[in-house]
This record gives sequence, structure tokens and C-alpha cells, in this order.
Amino acid sequence: MNNRSPHAKNQKEEVPFFHYLGIYKSLDPGEIAGRCGLPFDRDSAAFHLRFMGTEYLVPFPDFALQDNTGTDVKSPAEKILILHYLCEGRYVEYQGNQRSYQEIPWGEVYYPNFRGRCILRFAHTFGNDLPAFRRIMDETKGLRAEPLKQGDAGYRFEFLTGLYMSFLLWAGDEEFVPSAQILFDDNFEFAFTAEDIAVAGEAAIGRLKKQRTDMR
Repeated sequence: MNNRSPHAKNQKEEVPFFHYLGIYKSLDPGEIAGRCGLPFDRDSAAFHLRFMGTEYLVPFPDFALQDNTGTDVKSPAEKILILHYLCEGRYVEYQGNQRSYQEIPWGEVYYPNFRGRCILRFAHTFGNDLPAFRRIMDETKGLRAEPLKQGDAGYRFEFLTGLYMSFLLWAGDEEFVPSAQILFDDNFEFAFTAEDIAVAGEAAIGRLKKQRTDMR
């Protein structure tokens, strides 16, 4: 397999991709499986994981995100995020609490960036289209979404195997623009850094936007 990343558009994407690819290749797949709580099939030499409602195979020591048709994910940001998790992240059991981004280690420092990249973007994307948001969450069974009583529309859903986030929306009216909140299960901070959690939020919003387009 050619591990040259054809989708990396610039050095900002290529450098971290190849950095973590080198680490990934040097690791023991059994150690990755145990640390991240992911099954590893030694016959196919691949990890199994769920990402935004889709089942993927992740080959080892070569890396790709392949769905059940064998198609590889094209997004460099998503690939780097998953690769970083496999190299350095850790899965721990959910303890029943959720955290705002500011409550995550270093989250308060990066919050202005996260607010613009994720919270405001989510509110702008779905704040005037709550029915589409509800439909995506209700009909995409792979997301394992559960409705919440918070907000005008709110759901807790699985972002990555065993790692859940919650998207909350308040509709706008004549006086107020739509608003939103994003919360993370308390095991998220063991899996990702604050910077990566912002990327996770962006990835989730991007996937939901695509699903809305596909449903039309």
C-alpha cells in the first residue's frame, strides 16, 4: 500500500500525518487494541472501529480508514485525528458526567477558537433547520443517538467507538439568533487533547452536514 497521503493539501496536513504514521507503524497492535478498547482482527490485520455511525477497518501496519465497500476516507483531518488517537489516546469507561469544552484540560485556553469553529458553526448550520437535525439523529442508527431534554433539540451520540458527545440547539426567533452547546462525555479528555477535541467537533458537524445533503 502506498502510504503517501494523496489528500494532504499542504505541509500542515502532511507533517502530522507522516509523523503519527511513523509512530503507528512502530507500535504493537495488541497494545493499541488494549489501550483504545478496539478489537483487532489478526487474520485481516486490521482494527475495527465505529466513526460517526459508520463501521471502518483500519489496517496495520499500513493505515487507512476503509468502510465496508473498501473505500478510504478522504478527509486528511479525520485521518490524522484517528491516527493520533491510535498512537496516543486512551479509552476509559464513561463515569456518567459530561463536560463543556472549557472544563476539559486546556479547553479554557482554546475556547474562543472552539466557539467559532464548532459552536457557532453548528448553530448556524442547524439552528434554523431543527427538523433536519432531528431526522439525521433519529434515522442514522449507527450514531446510537439518544434524545436529550436539554435545548429545543438535543442528542447524545457516539462520535467514535465508546466516545460520545452531545449536540444541543436552541432555535432562533425575531429577536435572537440560534444558539448551541456541545458537551463531551467525561472519557473524551483521555482520548484526545483539547486541540483534537476541536477537530472532533468540526468533523462531527461536517459529517452531519453531508448526511443532510444526502437525505434531500
